[in-house]
Amino acid sequence: MNEDQIEGKWKQIRGEFKQKYGKLTDDDVTYSEGKFDEMLGRMQEKTGRSKEELKKEIDRW
Repeated sequence: MNEDQIEGKWKQIRGEFKQKYGKLTDDDVTYSEGKFDEMLGRMQEKTGRSKEELKKEIDRW
């Protein structure tokens, strides 16, 4: 899945991701256009998972 597809899928599942990782806030799971990696960095800090792990999890969702 390419970056655009992952971003599109993210819009659909971000609420479920927030429930799974209770430490994530609305600010953590929201991104501005073109700043998806920046958002993943914030999520990485809160969850302790790598960006690649998070991308794979989004892809599998």
